[in-house]
Amino acid sequence: MMIYIDNLTVEIEKKEILKNISFKVSAGQFVGIIGSNGSGKSTLIKSLYKILKPSSGKIYINEYNITSLSHKELARQVAVVGQFNKTDLDFYVKEFVMMGRYPHKKKYERINSEDYEIVENSLRIMNMHDYLDRKISDLSGGEKQRVVIARALAQEPSCLILDEPTNHMDIKHQLQLLKRLKKLPITIIMSIHDMSIAYNYCDYIIALDRGELLKKGKPTEVINTQTIKQLFDVNVDLIQSDVQNKVAILFSEI
Repeated sequence: MMIYIDNLTVEIEKKEILKNISFKVSAGQFVGIIGSNGSGKSTLIKSLYKILKPSSGKIYINEYNITSLSHKELARQVAVVGQFNKTDLDFYVKEFVMMGRYPHKKKYERINSEDYEIVENSLRIMNMHDYLDRKISDLSGGEKQRVVIARALAQEPSCLILDEPTNHMDIKHQLQLLKRLKKLPITIIMSIHDMSIAYNYCDYIIALDRGELLKKGKPTEVINTQTIKQLFDVNVDLIQSDVQNKVAILFSEI
């Protein structure tokens, strides 16, 4: 799925949160959105799935302006995992993930064997298949997050949008999630606080600074001393690690 953002500006209560943002996401890219708190990361993500309406500018998905798509049509193409997901409902895991099939169902159309197969496969991708018959309320924070992502995958989207998806996960499950996401044959857009994750896992980086596009490009082009200092007011050292050819990032106060 190709996504094109053209001069996007978003105002909330007469305050500009995003200012003339433009960039293009190619099909199959893993894109990271970085920036300090208040930089506009969540606002940008909410604009991509029509929770927020732009004051000006346009968002195109495969050459279609998203304003021309209904929420159900959009949900068949784009799945979203937000920061705050209501997971205290009294559902079984399989029931919760099955909600991801609703955009594909007509009114009064019943769940069928294909839907069950898609739900089970989505849980397998997240290594949560053994939890099918568990209650959501009995899961840990990290387990709930993986189930929420499984529900998004059950939508069979061409694009998956995630807002800080690793917040409730320990290091092991963060790495497992990122490895699984990288294998998916879809476009992924993810807001990220962890610069190591952004550098080592993303194909492309969007850096926002106080609502403006500071820089865009490959991680090696964006995550550097100058950009990080402007975004976060800290110094940074990038160190090549022997562990799986990854780069370690160290920060220090200016």
